[in-house]
Amino acid sequence: MEKSTAYFERSKKVMPGGVNSPARAFSSVDMDPPFIERGKGAYIYDEDGNKYLDFVGSWGPLILGHGDEDVVRGLQEVIEKGTSFGAPTKIEMEMAELMVESLPNVEMVRMVNSGTEATMSALRLAKAYTGRSKILKFEGNYHGHSDSLLIKAGSGALTHGVPDSLGVPEEIGRHTLTANYNDLDNVEAILEANKEEIAAVIIEPVAGNMGVIPMKEEFARGLRTLTKKHGVILIYDEVMSGFRVSFQGAQSLYPDIAPDLICYGKIIGGGLPVGAFGGRKDIMSLLGPIGPVYQAGTLSGNPLAMRAGFETLSKLQKNPGYYPQLEAMAEKLERGILQAGKNHNIPVVVNRVGAMISLFFSHEPVTNFNSAKAADQERFKKYFKAMLEAGIYLPPSQFEALFLNIQMTTEDLDKFIDTIDRVFSELS
Repeated sequence: MEKSTAYFERSKKVMPGGVNSPARAFSSVDMDPPFIERGKGAYIYDEDGNKYLDFVGSWGPLILGHGDEDVVRGLQEVIEKGTSFGAPTKIEMEMAELMVESLPNVEMVRMVNSGTEATMSALRLAKAYTGRSKILKFEGNYHGHSDSLLIKAGSGALTHGVPDSLGVPEEIGRHTLTANYNDLDNVEAILEANKEEIAAVIIEPVAGNMGVIPMKEEFARGLRTLTKKHGVILIYDEVMSGFRVSFQGAQSLYPDIAPDLICYGKIIGGGLPVGAFGGRKDIMSLLGPIGPVYQAGTLSGNPLAMRAGFETLSKLQKNPGYYPQLEAMAEKLERGILQAGKNHNIPVVVNRVGAMISLFFSHEPVTNFNSAKAADQERFKKYFKAMLEAGIYLPPSQFEALFLNIQMTTEDLDKFIDTIDRVFSELS
């Protein structure tokens, strides 16, 4: 990767770490990243001409694959008319209508420019609605990089949070509590210890940043019961799972459990930067200009992102068979991974929800951040490097999800399965 290596060295002179988002640096797998030049269908190509079967998909949004003709056509039409106006447009209205009509528990929606903006704004709204200042999040769940969400648990289950990043004031930690994912007793203890102080509980119903880990159903039900009991707003962060695990997102996995607010991103921009949050009308109506909660964005709902997202969601809506197709593909991949582990006596756990899938080099089930961290990360590094050399592009971290897209063929999946079997034989 001569060109990629040269570009990376050049980038490091003008960008911190040579990247604009840390995961791109490949530091967790002790490698320099390939610089991607283009993508088409299920494949991407780097600046050195190497071809990779892509299981990252821009970290989730490219469920239709790279360069989908309807998305590209829609973007071309928008570009000819103008890329941004900072004024209301028909397409942002149509996009909001599509989301409200399609998604359970979304009565109104506000477009923003990133998942970080969506979660940050939803939490501000919850604090305004309840008149409370504390929030509760879960270890291993990632909700963007706003100050109040870069917090993890302290030494005890009920202690205040400690910032994960320099630049986050310690006093922010006093308002952010952290619980163990899928641990209802832990949540109940924290809520009881902070009665009438917690405004919101925010959670990824399908976690994707400690590997794929869904909420257990009994945990999901108990969480909704506890938040109602304590007058706490329940926020689902579906930036990653929304329209990905099913057309109605992770909410469809728990159909009679209604969150109060839901955050979206990724797919609703069709690969362009975007975010959104929505939910109950009485809460959303607190937003300006009709309410006292300020939130704004000059490029929010911009025509490019809205058109790309609208084309993506419309295509998914018109082709309901895509989701069963993706489910079958992911199931085949899961079977192949587990068989490869069995063939070569390598302990491997596969967590899968729809077309999101993760493998952990672990002897034990992975249900929370602690069990995810216990997986063999050194073995993962060797596995990642060998797969990349064989033309399989994976997330460069044990704690990320693989994403499938509808452009992947039987031959593509067979290539992955054959490659992982060979790689496992070398690792064993």
